[in-house]
Amino acid sequence: MKAVWASMAMAILLAAAAPVTASAKAVTVERIKVHGAALEGNLEGESPDRDVVVYLPPGYAADKARRYPVVYALHGYGLTADGFAGLLQTPRTAESAFAAGAPGMIVVLPDTQTLHNGSMYSSSVTTGDWEGFLTRDLVAYVDAHYRTLPDRRSRGLAGHSMGGYGVARIGMKYPETFGALYIMSPCCLSAREAPPAETAAVVEGVTTREAAARLDFLPRATFAVAAAWSPNPKKPPFYVDLPTSNGVEDRSVLARWAANAPLSMLDQYVFNLRRYQAIAIDVGDRDGLRVDAAALHERMEAFGVRNTFEIYSGDHGSAVASRFQSNVLPFFGRVLHSDGQ
Repeated sequence: MKAVWASMAMAILLAAAAPVTASAKAVTVERIKVHGAALEGNLEGESPDRDVVVYLPPGYAADKARRYPVVYALHGYGLTADGFAGLLQTPRTAESAFAAGAPGMIVVLPDTQTLHNGSMYSSSVTTGDWEGFLTRDLVAYVDAHYRTLPDRRSRGLAGHSMGGYGVARIGMKYPETFGALYIMSPCCLSAREAPPAETAAVVEGVTTREAAARLDFLPRATFAVAAAWSPNPKKPPFYVDLPTSNGVEDRSVLARWAANAPLSMLDQYVFNLRRYQAIAIDVGDRDGLRVDAAALHERMEAFGVRNTFEIYSGDHGSAVASRFQSNVLPFFGRVLHSDGQ
């Protein structure tokens, strides 16, 4: 488990550079706020008004009649939308992808940062209904305020690390919203273990929100997972059930966590996954998450869910930007329905 969390931590520190095509035309960058009705009333006090970065393709302002497909890209644990933009090296990588021939599309980066550094893209009374925010509130806002093609066949969902987990999770449950998925170096695909004893002791000893916000990576990630997957409205101030009590594993909590692991969930969502126009999975050959990513591919294959899988040269964060430019955006350009199709 330490290796898995270490891979995720690395992505926070890395911002991979990608080549920029000299003839690239500029995209338009807009930073907006989107209100999420689905997030209202969450026990953790997360704001329902979320920062969102929107990239409009070259020519968007000039051709008022043209509509575009949309790619929603989900950031990893510990990042914000702007932090993810840094990791992806947008807008430069998007400009280069379009200059190299990828069809124009709108790219949307929502910010799902929380008290414990990440929403896990899950629905919880503690953190809020992040699934509802993404699939209803955000999509509806983007469709209402931009010239989109408001159809599942023209919407893609991509994400890296925790965002890759979010793509797998949301993709399984909402095929009526999205038409294609790109899962990059996904975390948390298999059932979680309880944290090591020293980490469990630190987590159990935290009593204030201020102290929780100062935790190191692994204890803070433990709180994030508990807030998403084992909420408890009767346990302030964090409203969670922890995976240990006085250092002893609570198997009922770990079972709740396991129920949120895509490798456990997949059997129940095979028919949903078969509806997608295309699914892609990739991971680096030096990424601690590569075994689970391969298992996701193999399980999909076993159930007749079409997908492509690639292991590339790199670790958890070293090739994210270059692959976003050369693989992710061209993938959606090929499989999403564009204006006139």
